Amino acid sequence: MSRYSLDQFLQETAQKDKGEGLFELENSRTLEVNLNGLVWMKMGSMIAYKGNVKFEREGMMEHGFDKFLKKALTGEGTTLMKASGAGKVYVADQGKRIAILHLENQAIYVNGNDVLAFEPTIKWDITMMRRIATMAAGGLFNMRLEGTGMIAITTEGEPLTLRVTPDQPVVTDPNATVAWSQNLNPELTANINFRSLIGRGSGETFQLVFRGDGFVVVQPYEEVYYSTSSSS
Repeated sequence: MSRYSLDQFLQETAQKDKGEGLFELENSRTLEVNLNGLVWMKMGSMIAYKGNVKFEREGMMEHGFDKFLKKALTGEGTTLMKASGAGKVYVADQGKRIAILHLENQAIYVNGNDVLAFEPTIKWDITMMRRIATMAAGGLFNMRLEGTGMIAITTEGEPLTLRVTPDQPVVTDPNATVAWSQNLNPELTANINFRSLIGRGSGETFQLVFRGDGFVVVQPYEEVYYSTSSSS
């Protein structure tokens, strides 16, 4: 087989069955869902599928009035869709890296924009940190995912997990923060002074402070999220 030939390209990029179960990484940026039932996915994340699969946008009241109200109040949040049926669904999100996590009666907080897919056995809720209403990103929106089952999350670049201990808190940029352990309750702080208001002062204006015993996952990229109301 000659170098750079079409056959070589087809062989190197061909879909491969790894037999890893419901979720498997086709490559570092593409998730394969071996569907036989129902899975929740980020709206618009399907890039291809095979089989008898139906896609439906999340209904306004499908997850209850409480979640509907939280989304309505913030103008933010990941819009979900459900894929149901039997087949293979390929999922991606703007070329981000994908990590698969198997929760076993556990919980994790994930930035809402970084939740790619999860099983229906996983319970979820919206959490918000809007202590600073004028924050450029329009407030912080996160999802608490809890239960037993598979979830898939995304990061811009290679994720870095930092240990948080009682004597060693961790401070992060909110726009680079991807996820953290269930027992941590981050505090949103502001470092606003005259210089930061009129130009680029030293340091980050907004920070998340993690104290306690757990972990926090960050990415080597700062994503700025705008609320629906601010982008219209």
